[in-house]
Amino acid sequence: MSQSSYVLKHPDALSSEVVFASPHSGRDYRPDFLGNTDLDANTLRSSEDAFVDMLFDAAPSAGAPLLCAQSPRAYVDLNRSAEELDPALIRGVPRGVHNPRVASGLGVIPRVVSGGRTIYRGKMDRDVALDRIEAIWRPYHRVLQSLLDHAHEEFGQSILIDCHSMPSEAVASTSRDRRKMVDVVLGDRFGASASDAVVRQIETVFQNAGFEVHRNTPFAGAYVTQHYGRPSRGQHAVQIELNRALYMNEDSITPHDGFADVHRRLQKVTNELARIRAASLAGHLAAE
Repeated sequence: MSQSSYVLKHPDALSSEVVFASPHSGRDYRPDFLGNTDLDANTLRSSEDAFVDMLFDAAPSAGAPLLCAQSPRAYVDLNRSAEELDPALIRGVPRGVHNPRVASGLGVIPRVVSGGRTIYRGKMDRDVALDRIEAIWRPYHRVLQSLLDHAHEEFGQSILIDCHSMPSEAVASTSRDRRKMVDVVLGDRFGASASDAVVRQIETVFQNAGFEVHRNTPFAGAYVTQHYGRPSRGQHAVQIELNRALYMNEDSITPHDGFADVHRRLQKVTNELARIRAASLAGHLAAE
């Protein structure tokens, strides 16, 4: 099923309580958007989680749905609340409680891309921003919640794997062993968005595939994990950040020679993640 807001790929038969989503891999840069910026295409794409939707494309064959954004993050950020409107960009938005993301230009309609580079030549009307949210943000989140609800109805619990990528420089100084690059950061908002049993299993799957995994540093999750992570209700949400240096040239935003190998390893990871059962994990731990 395809909409202007998203592409949804269903499995032939649903066999997993896991839902995979990629909210920042959209690359539909519309002419009206490009006409309102002085940034070149590569600079605009610097905020994009390029190729992440391709890296997790094994989800439907593993029995799990895969939801991917169509519109780019620079146009609408699906990992922000619809209320995170930036008064420095949008006319008619009152200045309210200080929000560090909005203040830095990273609200639901971003004012800047990576490196703090300004997107627009001037301000936009509030109605334009709200129309964009209505057309892009709301349909994506409606379908995401419906997928989690359906998984919960079928299996008693649901697990959202929210797939992202991170610049290599963001984790360059966080490695415990300087000889090992951080490949994957799992974000569960320090235990608030998913049970430890679920996160441990996800961590093990990545580690068994040869990835160096950290938790919550420097990325613990944002709106999606905060909003959808309700482990006490059997709805878990974990953010996955992949180091872009593993599979792409970060300057040219093109796949490099390592892409095929990472894709192959992530196909195996995706198949194993799709077999996770949150309820059985909880039961196993209770019996220990």
